[in-house]
Amino acid sequence: SLFDSPAEWYQKARQSVQRFTVSQFGKHFLSFCCRYVVHSYNFFLFPSTFGAMDPEFTLSASSIQFLSHYGFDYNKFLKDGIPYMNEVQEESLRQYLLSGSWKVYSVLDKESMKKAIDEVTCWIAGAEEEETMILQDLSGFQMFEVQLVLRRALQNVWTQPLGDNEVMVKKVSLQHRRLLENSPHDSCQKELILTSARGFTNLFQALVKAKKPLVGHNMLMDLLHLHDKFYKPLPESYEEFKRNIHSLFPVLIDTKAVTKSIWKNHPFPRVSSLLEVYEVLCSSDLNPTDPLCPEIVLASGCSRYAEKSSPHEAGYDAFLCGSVLLKAAHLLLCGSTGVTAEADPSFSQYLDALVKCLNQVHFTGGGVASINFSGVDVPCRCPPLLVVRVQGWRGLNERHIYHELKSLCHFRVKRLSEDQFILQSHKFKHTRLALRHYKDHPHLQISLYRHWRHSPHVSCLLQVSSIVALWSLVAFILGGAPCQSL
Repeated sequence: SLFDSPAEWYQKARQSVQRFTVSQFGKHFLSFCCRYVVHSYNFFLFPSTFGAMDPEFTLSASSIQFLSHYGFDYNKFLKDGIPYMNEVQEESLRQYLLSGSWKVYSVLDKESMKKAIDEVTCWIAGAEEEETMILQDLSGFQMFEVQLVLRRALQNVWTQPLGDNEVMVKKVSLQHRRLLENSPHDSCQKELILTSARGFTNLFQALVKAKKPLVGHNMLMDLLHLHDKFYKPLPESYEEFKRNIHSLFPVLIDTKAVTKSIWKNHPFPRVSSLLEVYEVLCSSDLNPTDPLCPEIVLASGCSRYAEKSSPHEAGYDAFLCGSVLLKAAHLLLCGSTGVTAEADPSFSQYLDALVKCLNQVHFTGGGVASINFSGVDVPCRCPPLLVVRVQGWRGLNERHIYHELKSLCHFRVKRLSEDQFILQSHKFKHTRLALRHYKDHPHLQISLYRHWRHSPHVSCLLQVSSIVALWSLVAFILGGAPCQSL
């Protein structure tokens, strides 16, 4: 498709985010002084089933191959992934708990439930009061479901979790059972179950309450996932999405937008990834002899990130992102205020230097460079469309046209007709370069797109109109003889 405005892009991305799940989430903490000690964490997230809740998500084959190539631990992801939910899912679970139906939907959970009920049924017939037994090999929400089902089915038993995978079942009197049900230490209280089901969302809510700056690199898709997975399903309105994000995180810092802002005074070599940006900012050419450049040290528990690169692991990307933020902010501070050797830059000074970049999130492929989450977006300003007419070169499609132009400049390509294609770039210089370079090309004629001239719909309408006009003229000329008066 051609380039979209931020609002149009949001509607397409919204549908994509609702089909995909979050697999990793990285986080880092920095001690704010001249020397920064980084504590980097990597979380595996996986939506768990509970009762009627059975989330669905899509994984493309290429994504699986990509993650496998970089050592993604699928066993840890599936078995030990931390659950999460948004507010709508939480309310659905709350209503399910209040209903007390305890219906199990998952085939795996049904098998575990049947095994547990059979064991307890066989045991309780000959057990004495206060006697106990242990149910083993339970995981995740099976720990809660087994207890809720057993308590509902048998009035003379009580349950209590032991460790991670075991539940103790005790035979008790009815009076003792009523006392235990009203105990504040009951492990199956609805709020405790909800807290466990929220999982990583509890940390998300803590981050929201803290109102600290949220830092990311090219973070627009990350914000969509944060909203959809941990807050609420993405709204239909693009503006409402912006308002919600700004309410959750009043200060956003996109390091891609930050680094682009310093290219004017510190021209970077061409980079395409966060790791390359980090390496450029750490190079001695960019920071020759700056004694005030922030020192970033990994904590002892995170030393593996210093020993080897772990590309595309969330915890490592978080470390790179925080490092890029500090080094880029330092360059902006030095360039704007002329910090001297006697000064000692603080983190608040770095934030002041970043003020023009706050809440500006990089937007790729549109008529704007960034999206403003704290105000109105800059109006889109797109280069004009180009049209390519192919002559004497049969069988060309969009991919062929793209690769033909790729060595010169980057365009998005869309077929217009059998021998015509539309081109669009987000850079005016690419448009001028293509017009100049292909001016006398024997097979590809590139010119400015004119809607009334090149649109197939307009051409069809003009042809139909011409035919109708022609037949009307012929009918007028060859019409019957004039009527004679009597």
